[in-house]
Amino acid sequence: MTTPLHLVLVKPQIPHNTGAIGRLCVGLDCTLHLIRPLGFHLSDEYIRRAGLDYWQHLRLTVHDSWSAFLAAVQPPRLFFLSTHGTRTLFDCSFQPYDALVFGNEGSGLPPHFYDDYRDRLVTLPMPGPHARSINLANAAAAAAYEFYRQVGRA
Repeated sequence: MTTPLHLVLVKPQIPHNTGAIGRLCVGLDCTLHLIRPLGFHLSDEYIRRAGLDYWQHLRLTVHDSWSAFLAAVQPPRLFFLSTHGTRTLFDCSFQPYDALVFGNEGSGLPPHFYDDYRDRLVTLPMPGPHARSINLANAAAAAAYEFYRQVGRA
């Protein structure tokens, strides 16, 4: 069964994270979307190493821009994972074909997203007093499995 989820990385920078997220998408049978520019080449050995032999099974689409992604996919709803969110991921009620959107490892989402999508920003609970965020691949896994818990098994 295909999990009706779009997992979106906006301008990812670290190939290890993208490889691990690709492997996650293969495991959940969902689609990975990458928004250019990418901070690496898709042929990078680090992506292959992190994705192992799963990468060949990945449903991957690379979009030249955010607007190209929106035009091509037309997801019914967007959720943006960010440390700037005011509600947690666990307060969301997901529906099939929603998109979970992540910014890059260095600067997060593009600055205008924080205004344009203010009501769609969600965060992962971070009760530890010394961390403001977790690794991108870990955040993607937590969010994708919460989506799967709610929607994917239906």
